[in-house]
Amino acid sequence: MNIAIVVSEFNEEVTSRMLSVAQEKANLMKLKISYTCMVPGAYDMPIIVDSLLKKKDVDAVVTLGAIIKGQTKHDEVISHSTAKTLTELSLKYHKPVSLGISGPGMQERHAYARIRPVAERAVEAVVKISDELKRIEK
Repeated sequence: MNIAIVVSEFNEEVTSRMLSVAQEKANLMKLKISYTCMVPGAYDMPIIVDSLLKKKDVDAVVTLGAIIKGQTKHDEVISHSTAKTLTELSLKYHKPVSLGISGPGMQERHAYARIRPVAERAVEAVVKISDELKRIEK
């Protein structure tokens, strides 16, 4: 299975570690990472995900990001908008897109605690969804 990974540069100390964990998990699962793309923030992911899903050599996209709460509800706006758009893209192309984006409402210390579980589940999710799609579309 060929996957692409899209990573937010915002909160890079967290997201760079998420990328390492996701790459490690993909290797253990014998997945080929066709593309690794960096974007400024989670909100910027959909346009890159859209381009990747059009490619024949991409079966699924893993997204990785950490949206940490600030003094406003901006984290909620980013999270909800991004999640909705990524879901719509998955449905449009009929290919899995995982939501490996932690937050909203999360403090920085929580982001560090979620690096491994969120990144691993994001990789596992695209494989599980892909397998289930194959099973029911027979």
